[in-house]
Amino acid sequence: MSKNILVSVAWPYASGSRHLGHIGGAYLPADIFARYNRMIGNNVIMVSGSDVHGTPITVRADDEGVEPIEIVKRYHAEFLSYWEKLNIQWDNYTTTMTDNHKEVTQEMFLKIKENGFIEKNKSIQAFDPKENKFLPDRYVEGECPKCNYLEARGDQCDSCGITLDPEELINPKSKINGNPAEFKETEHYFLKLSALNDKLADWLNTKKGWRPHVINFSKSFVDEGLQDRAITRDLDWGIEIPDNELGDGKKIYVWFEAVIGYLSASKEWAINNGTPEAWKDFWLDKNAESYYFVGKDNVPFHAIIWPAMLFAYGDLNLPTNVPANQYILIKGEKASASRGVGKTLNDYLDEWNPDSLRYSLASILPEQNDSEISEDEMIRRNNEELVAAWGNLVQRVFSQYINNFDDLDTTFEYEKIDEDLLEGAKNCFITTGEMIEKVELKSSLQNVMAYVNSINAYLNETEPWKVIKKDKKRASAILHCAITSIDACATMFTPFMPTTSKIVSDAIQKENQNSWGINEIKKGAPLKNIGHLFKKFD
Repeated sequence: MSKNILVSVAWPYASGSRHLGHIGGAYLPADIFARYNRMIGNNVIMVSGSDVHGTPITVRADDEGVEPIEIVKRYHAEFLSYWEKLNIQWDNYTTTMTDNHKEVTQEMFLKIKENGFIEKNKSIQAFDPKENKFLPDRYVEGECPKCNYLEARGDQCDSCGITLDPEELINPKSKINGNPAEFKETEHYFLKLSALNDKLADWLNTKKGWRPHVINFSKSFVDEGLQDRAITRDLDWGIEIPDNELGDGKKIYVWFEAVIGYLSASKEWAINNGTPEAWKDFWLDKNAESYYFVGKDNVPFHAIIWPAMLFAYGDLNLPTNVPANQYILIKGEKASASRGVGKTLNDYLDEWNPDSLRYSLASILPEQNDSEISEDEMIRRNNEELVAAWGNLVQRVFSQYINNFDDLDTTFEYEKIDEDLLEGAKNCFITTGEMIEKVELKSSLQNVMAYVNSINAYLNETEPWKVIKKDKKRASAILHCAITSIDACATMFTPFMPTTSKIVSDAIQKENQNSWGINEIKKGAPLKNIGHLFKKFD
């Protein structure tokens, strides 16, 4: 029986170009997972969009002397080009600037407030006396009180992942001019996280199969006791507060409204499809599943704060899993768009076949630990695994089959060695699928590549290029078995490398077409000559 599966993916700030850390951290894993689930017949929607209200946008706009909307338009368009080039398959990729998102955000705010989990309170906020204005949290930088990282932001430390308020920083400074920040009292709306602490603790204790770093961080965070958190800020750029009793100059804080984007994007998808109630299949059906693909710096917001908001709102489904990835490191440092660590994604898209890039990233996904990445390692994987192992396998089997097509005998029967190889394919489908369903994507890819190596070993042992000269029937069996196995690999590679996998699959004529399983290949049918799938880097 098919399942309804919501694949929610972190909303990138429309403030700068993305890098490999972003793609490997959230977008590629989500696409792999969603593609597989579509293949096995599940009803999937994958949603995200450009976050247009984050303070990194206003910081860049200030630096460039332009309006924030100009920054948003530039980078939203750039992001759309990424998804097209990388073949990231969205059901809805939108922005937080739509009327729909504003309405859903304001409705959620009012419902949570009505339920008693939002209240007014006074707080101390960073203030820049030279600019004579309150500073959004990302306009404040200083030393992390927990790990002493010197470039922690006023909302979070990128090094240890802890969420922060600006006044917790050691030696906080204004990002605008580098002057020490002052702190003044101001009034805001707060989400009463403290009132939801026990519910969250109980819920987290029910979660099985989460990545250790996600569940351990989340439980530890909640066990320390959640503090009520401001959900409005003194800002000019953002969504207006509904039923505002605080006065002018305040907006809904971006961390509160951005996570609501998963709900608003789902509703927008339903409206765009002409089925405005279809979002309920993913948010109200208690048998539906929801997966949140984010980087580890987003764990507090998706494993703690967003579930708290869902509890406070009522009725909506809580996350099934938050398979957050750790960081991709470049020379020991976290890849960062804002700090200029690592090439931009466009640098790679100009040089790499998209499937080669997808494969190289998927093979080093930081699922459990931070992963170091280098161009040398990416090139090695492309050359040794894609070109030499997989691409060469397809090329040599296809060439043998095409060159000897007139001599093939369709009356062959398989021997045990052939049947063993095909049994290996059946097992590989099972284990690969199980791994993907547990979001063990790196291992699942390695599993398929191991089967590729077993096909190469089979060919080295059976030597059809020699056998064809003296036993055409036996050579025909070997080549048919190899093509069946290659077709199986193409199917299993599809979530990872959709374009080249389709090229291979379309070249092979089948008696039947399984979306996830071995296909029966037509005996004696011609193959299309597809040439080289991947290029070797020098």
